[in-house]
Amino acid sequence: MPEPTVKIAPAISLVSAQAWDSCARAGKAFDDNPACPFTTYAFLSALEDAGCVGSGTGWSPAHILVEDASEELIAASPCYLKTHSMGEYVFDHAWADAYTRAGGRYYPKLQLSIPFTPVTGPRLLVRPGADAEYARGALVAGARALRQQTGASSIHATFLEKAEFEALTEQGFLGRIDQQFHWMNEGYENFEEFLESLASRKRKAIRRERREALENGITVEQLTGSAISEAHWDAFHAFYEDTGARKWGRPYLNRRFFSLIGERMADRILLVMARREGRYIAGAINFIGRDALYGRNWGCIEDHPFLHFELCYYQAIDFAISTGLARVEAGAQGEHKLARGYRPVTTYSAHDIADPGLRRAIADYLMRERGYVEAVVEELEEALPFRKGAPSMS
Repeated sequence: MPEPTVKIAPAISLVSAQAWDSCARAGKAFDDNPACPFTTYAFLSALEDAGCVGSGTGWSPAHILVEDASEELIAASPCYLKTHSMGEYVFDHAWADAYTRAGGRYYPKLQLSIPFTPVTGPRLLVRPGADAEYARGALVAGARALRQQTGASSIHATFLEKAEFEALTEQGFLGRIDQQFHWMNEGYENFEEFLESLASRKRKAIRRERREALENGITVEQLTGSAISEAHWDAFHAFYEDTGARKWGRPYLNRRFFSLIGERMADRILLVMARREGRYIAGAINFIGRDALYGRNWGCIEDHPFLHFELCYYQAIDFAISTGLARVEAGAQGEHKLARGYRPVTTYSAHDIADPGLRRAIADYLMRERGYVEAVVEELEEALPFRKGAPSMS
């Protein structure tokens, strides 16, 4: 087999949308996409075109491309040269600090990920029909060559699908696990049937939360596709900015980004908006995959009890049930999701460290961390709110 050609694209605009989406398995038809929507050209290009990544952000695009002998794209990986560790949700700040104190230089580093998006999905994108093992090997070789060329300390592939995690660890990457909370659809006909699967106390608590969330004259709208207007984006961005500034200091996504995804992928967006006294006061954005609904960002300009739970969790469950989606992924962190029917699931990342001394120290840390994470997941499984005899995912 002829050797593939590996190239680096400093902007996704240098790749055709059709070629990229062929590797991401998006194609022209939405139903052709078995993965999450965040690997699509539409989402990644919106981040770049809006300036959320690129010059001055610490996220410099360096997408890895693999072409066959006829110069056809057969594989790609969303890759960024990073000068900090913000917006990743797999935390390595302690590694960077320790390496710096030891006289090393941790940044820049390479990140194979979707910026600001703690969602599991493919990172080594291979066109259907191509030799997947061969193409992924070329992507890894390209990443390692880029690491050497840029003087990066390491490569970090985060929120991997398990098969990619196993493939990368076989190639010498260090494996890391963590956990999130996802809601699983057991074929429920409606929200009430889901509630019936819960223990009585939890069921009553959720009914009370939903009732109290909509007190004070609050109404909720679910918007998707052409129903989402620029006025909706104006309102949602204000919520996002207010809440993001209080949580992180500087929100990652700007106003133009929301307009761009509204133009490019509105049919893959569910915007849940709360209105009171004639104006919007809170909202949550979700992205619609083939099998899952992905909850991403939320914000508000008025505080009301349980409104966050209603917009981010219960409305998402309602939508997933009504559209037949298999699960809701509600993002990073939040053990409070457990009481609302979300289950702990394992997430995966893989890390390739150039310096042997740093690699040994991180490998030792990860071994100890893995035992802790596995124990936490087991403990959380014991605290699930489902009544005895209810369907189980295990």
